[in-house]
Amino acid sequence: MLTQLSIAAYSQTENSRTQASTLKKATAKSGTPAIESGMMVRISEIDILPEHLGEYNTILKEEAAASVEKEPGVIAIFPMSLKEQPNQIRIVEIYADSAAYRSHLKTPHFQHYKTSTLKMVKSLKLVDMNALDRETMLNIFRKLK
Repeated sequence: MLTQLSIAAYSQTENSRTQASTLKKATAKSGTPAIESGMMVRISEIDILPEHLGEYNTILKEEAAASVEKEPGVIAIFPMSLKEQPNQIRIVEIYADSAAYRSHLKTPHFQHYKTSTLKMVKSLKLVDMNALDRETMLNIFRKLK
């Protein structure tokens, strides 16, 4: 019988496989990602009200999996929490470009996530990132082939 922990670990592994598959498809044609120019990388820093953490995590995992699986422009959505403060969520988001991000915001699965979790979020900070070493970052994607 699977425990809650092993089910969560399985779910996280499956989500990682889905993201790896998406990256493989993005790099398959030319040997380099189709996402090279204009790629958008963001880290979402979210503080969840502790009494809603379990429900929030369930909704977030569903949204991340749906985004990576259904949206070609979503390269990765990788949610995680701080070890010592599990209600502190961080999400690394990688989009092919800003148009893919804007499209993502309109999807039914993102809208469900946003409206369902609004009352659970104490604070949200979106941090846009620049790759300091773009070539190494692209090599990460190539490695998944």
